[in-house]
Amino acid sequence: MAIASSSRQSRRRASTRRPLHRYKPIKPGKNRWAVRALLTGILAGIVLVGWALIARRLAPTANTSRDRFDAIIVLGYPADQDGNPTPEELARVSEGVREYERGVAPRLLFTGGPAHNQFVEADVMAGAAAAQGIPPSAIFVETRATNTIQNACYSTRIMQAHGWHSAEVVSSAYHLPRTAMIFSHIPLDWRLHAAPPLQPGASGSETDSALEILKTMRYLVYARWTETCAP
Repeated sequence: MAIASSSRQSRRRASTRRPLHRYKPIKPGKNRWAVRALLTGILAGIVLVGWALIARRLAPTANTSRDRFDAIIVLGYPADQDGNPTPEELARVSEGVREYERGVAPRLLFTGGPAHNQFVEADVMAGAAAAQGIPPSAIFVETRATNTIQNACYSTRIMQAHGWHSAEVVSSAYHLPRTAMIFSHIPLDWRLHAAPPLQPGASGSETDSALEILKTMRYLVYARWTETCAP
């Protein structure tokens, strides 16, 4: 009997011991707000991407039917770290030169400042155009712009100062939809013209194309309302 009593007491003591590890049950309600916030963010991102893609697809390619213009505006792209034109930058210049030689316009206006390194994009492009035989009298530069909105605004000011009212705008194909959205607010007659890549089959890097989608989203929800040209 003493043995049985001792055994029962041992079991009681064992049953009253606290477990070495205690786990609290997860209560879904406490994390519900975080899940909702995450889902809302994902949904908002999907909506914005869809909006950007639709806006790009519906972007116009011109606001005029004319085929001759006062100038060809070539939008900038960064030079390399040695100040030489990159393949994409050179592709834009070369297409602008071809359009000039076709008689689309009697002058080229290169636009772009030192947006990504110390080299002024417009100056690098102007040098490349001169190397392809364009006379200095037909080359104009805009050297302040650091983004596409400023490309459009500052180039327009130069054109208006010279009494020019129409332009063909040359850039890479993936860049043109957002360019159209911006030039739609510019007081010029314009049409867009895509610069084909120097190497057949290349259409701009995937990184540039993806970044352009993000820039389109930013333009739609923010930049077109808040970013204007500086005096």
